[in-house]
Amino acid sequence: MTTDYQKVEFPYVRSQDQDAREPVDHPVVVVGAGPIGLTAAIDLAQQGVPVVVLDDDNKLSSGSRAICFAKRTLEIWDRLGCGERMVQKGVSWNVGKVYFRDELVYSFNLLPESGYRRPAFINLQQYYCEGYLCEHAQALANLELRWKSKVVGVEGQGDGVALRVETPEGPYRLHADYVIACDGARSPIRGMIGQESIGRSFRDRFLIADVKMQAGFPPERWFWFDPPFHRNQSVLLHRQPDDVWRIDFQLGADADPEEEKKPERVIPRIQALLGRDAQFEIEWVSVYTFSCSRMDKFRQGRILFAGDAAHCVSPFGARGANSGVQDAENLAWKLKLVLARKAPDALLDTYDDERGYAANENIQCSTRATDFITPKNNVSRMFRDATLKLSKDHAFARRLVNSGRLSLPATLHDSPLNTPDCDTFSGEMAPGAPAADGPVMVRGDAGWFLAQIGGDFNGVYFSDGTLSGDIHRSFASLSRGAIPLTAIVVAPKGISLPDSPGGTTVVEDSEGLLRQRYDARAGTFYLMRPDQHVCARWRRFDVDATRAALARATCTG
Repeated sequence: MTTDYQKVEFPYVRSQDQDAREPVDHPVVVVGAGPIGLTAAIDLAQQGVPVVVLDDDNKLSSGSRAICFAKRTLEIWDRLGCGERMVQKGVSWNVGKVYFRDELVYSFNLLPESGYRRPAFINLQQYYCEGYLCEHAQALANLELRWKSKVVGVEGQGDGVALRVETPEGPYRLHADYVIACDGARSPIRGMIGQESIGRSFRDRFLIADVKMQAGFPPERWFWFDPPFHRNQSVLLHRQPDDVWRIDFQLGADADPEEEKKPERVIPRIQALLGRDAQFEIEWVSVYTFSCSRMDKFRQGRILFAGDAAHCVSPFGARGANSGVQDAENLAWKLKLVLARKAPDALLDTYDDERGYAANENIQCSTRATDFITPKNNVSRMFRDATLKLSKDHAFARRLVNSGRLSLPATLHDSPLNTPDCDTFSGEMAPGAPAADGPVMVRGDAGWFLAQIGGDFNGVYFSDGTLSGDIHRSFASLSRGAIPLTAIVVAPKGISLPDSPGGTTVVEDSEGLLRQRYDARAGTFYLMRPDQHVCARWRRFDVDATRAALARATCTG
């Protein structure tokens, strides 16, 4: 039986906390059951942290909303155990095409080489994403979803946060050691504590139309500048599951949002693109204005803001939901260690350091895209049009075209948790980078490297095909530390080694891609964080250097 996620309603259930004489304490309360809040809650719950999720509604998102989920987001959801379902339902794509007026000027491939488990992007309606995450969350014993539970009061206290929650049966109070606010761009919690999100709003408005139709277009991203069917404006076309197509029409600054959503205004625009005889149904329509903004600090005492509550970007480039999911993964492992008293509270300050850096990068990319897509004067338009004309035949001009630079995870180069290189490496796997995937053999079965790491700190040792007793003993010692480290040994292609004692896993670099992507040779050692980011690397494994890097990565040194 197929679930209609647009009609799902979750029941309000009275909580035992409502009958308590004093506010019940919880380690973590997440406010907002969207993709970001659910990702954070699942990650914490699977690491053994009890979580309560509060949401003021009892339904999933209305309309498709966020639809483009990037490879890094899928890898995070793979680690949580729900990525495969997203990919199976979603429309996978790697190729984008850019048109100027009535001509294709160039195409691009966001994942030009093979050897990755996941595509560059999938398109999947947000209500599917939320539905799958909700079902995954409901299966976790230490995660409680409370619907129709609206936070109407927040007060920071020395040992946590007091919350006042409104329900259909009246209000009650609870206490949280920490609150993760994932309550959207207009974040009521942000307002309750007197904070604001500051940035830039752009005047141009865009119309989103979700159109259900049978069409033979390939699963690609098509972007038109000044097409003949929508002169002096831009249009974007994406395919979603269930024969639904997302079409974005630039409307201009003077468009009336309510008028533009009416069928008599929407249908002619779609017909101009598809042809007057095209058969289609309109599923959902919305009008939005570009905006880029962020809070000054994502951490406010024991309240931590994530996703749109912390930062907003324009939708072209798919940077909103994807960066929010990365917020959640960055925060979860740090909060777990702090709650377990294995790391000081100062570790949570690095959440703001790292995700603030990523937000600035996303806002800069999104602002540049908006300025290119919607030139503000004749000189800007002349530059844009000349660049587009040149891009047909000249690669240098294509680097200047900006139809929304698509989401890539930030490399946290200046993170205080990184141990700087003392050896020479090439490639992208510098400290602060998200780990690259690659095919491996594990105990004779084909698998993927990222499936072997994450959740804990990992040491990745590139072997020449042998393992000394000293290496075994060092790995065993590190596995018993206050911050335990799980070792992964990467054997060369064609060489199979048995798993080592003490939980060390041996994988075969079955296509040699890991050595290539990590610029590794025999003896190279990488230290990986629980969120699958590199935090240190050396040409030779040294147990004391590894302990020092672990201490630095957890603020315990």
